[in-house]
Amino acid sequence: MNTTVSCELHLRLVVSSESSLPVPAGLRYDTADPYAVHATFHTGAEETVEWVFARDLLAEGLHRPTGTGDVRVWPSRSHGQGVVCIALSSPEGEALLEAPARALETFLKRTDAAVPPGTEHRHFDLDTELSHILAES
Repeated sequence: MNTTVSCELHLRLVVSSESSLPVPAGLRYDTADPYAVHATFHTGAEETVEWVFARDLLAEGLHRPTGTGDVRVWPSRSHGQGVVCIALSSPEGEALLEAPARALETFLKRTDAAVPPGTEHRHFDLDTELSHILAES
């Protein structure tokens, strides 16, 4: 049986050192895909941007800078509050988002309860995933 953990939160899109914009977002973790967190950023009335990144990346980013390339994550402070900075880079552009550290930590604790870190392989059906990949080719 698959379990899904989700969380709605409000991020800040950093526009400049003095300016940021609110970005509602949703995080989703599914035990059927135990290594990944799916993020949906609501960028307009009907527009969304989807990203998928490693749960371990977010967890490590709560405590120290991590990631290379398209996704980098690090702890910081903004207006006296703990935040986690998430830098995203793609051919379409770059974005720096600030997530409330407590909300992200609570979400990750809930994912850890569903699939404890280090046990992801027990929830991953390699045969099913390979048949999906081969069916697409």
